[in-house]
Amino acid sequence: MSDTRDLTLRPTPSNRLSNRTFDMTDTHTPGHHALTTPYYMHKRRRLGLALIGASLLCLATLTAQAQEWPTRAVRIVVPYPAGGGVDVLARAMAQKLQERWNQAVIVDNRPGANTLLGTEAVARATDQHTLLFTTDATFTINPHLYDKLPYSLERDFTPVTHLVSFSQMLVVNSTFAANNLNELIGLARQKPGALTYASYGPGSQPQLATEMLKQKTNTFIVHIPYRGIPQAVLAVVSNEVPMTWSGIPSARPHIASGKLKALAFGGKTRTPAYPDVPTVGELGFPEVDANVWVGLFAPSNTPAATVQKLHRDVLAVISDADFRRREVEGKFYDFVGHGTDDFKRHIARESVSRKATLKTAGVKLE
Repeated sequence: MSDTRDLTLRPTPSNRLSNRTFDMTDTHTPGHHALTTPYYMHKRRRLGLALIGASLLCLATLTAQAQEWPTRAVRIVVPYPAGGGVDVLARAMAQKLQERWNQAVIVDNRPGANTLLGTEAVARATDQHTLLFTTDATFTINPHLYDKLPYSLERDFTPVTHLVSFSQMLVVNSTFAANNLNELIGLARQKPGALTYASYGPGSQPQLATEMLKQKTNTFIVHIPYRGIPQAVLAVVSNEVPMTWSGIPSARPHIASGKLKALAFGGKTRTPAYPDVPTVGELGFPEVDANVWVGLFAPSNTPAATVQKLHRDVLAVISDADFRRREVEGKFYDFVGHGTDDFKRHIARESVSRKATLKTAGVKLE
């Protein structure tokens, strides 16, 4: 006898789904898929709305985190000794950021090894509250001086902002026999190896500028490296060595006191601070590079929203008329303010240029 029982699946406590009854033959109807039934379409809509909601919540959380940052004290590592122009600018910036963030901002001087020590410390930081405040030497010169570095710009850092650029001056002790660059070159030619110059380490701007000058004038002047620019300038003031290159803020008090005299300026145009001092280009040596930039960097694990906040806040500080007049224009710095992408491109261009300068000048680790 044939079985004529009704095969329709009826709701029971074990198969009740939203009080719906399903015909078992639905899933086999040509051109019809179970996932297109009203029940599953409803579930898919709910899932889609849930995913959108989760994404919006995640975005809101990241935005809130960036707005709340910093949540603790911020440490700005300066890989140079205290008292130099870079350190002074970092401390002035830190004070204003501290007021803005209502969190402590500490400047941590980590000099040594041509900025390697301080830079490595930031590269290894994982707290997202440690920053690097350094010059071009760290990322455009060191990679061409050392076979292996303990850090990599691409791997370990995100450029936040290119703050300022400035040019250095060739300064000599006030008792030095030469009163201009041509006289200095004449003395160097008369007694090869008798003259010395101070720098703040291998690959530093004073070394690059002097070694290029030596190449172009066929002279021999001995390099004496110091720990930082304050020490190099004081060595010239005390007449331990007769000459160095220095930024205007570090040299100006000693020029005013009569202990130093300026022979040449490294910029393309004369500085309004010393309009009577000629540029190296005017004196016939446009290849001599005595230009420096200063930038702020974050470890590469720093969220993009935090990097953008940092850039905005730093620009807000420098945009303050009193701060800019006192700490930028008053120090004869040129404000730049580039963000991450523009700064990356600038570093790449500078790296190519500095590599060529190092090769031409014959600069090597000593």
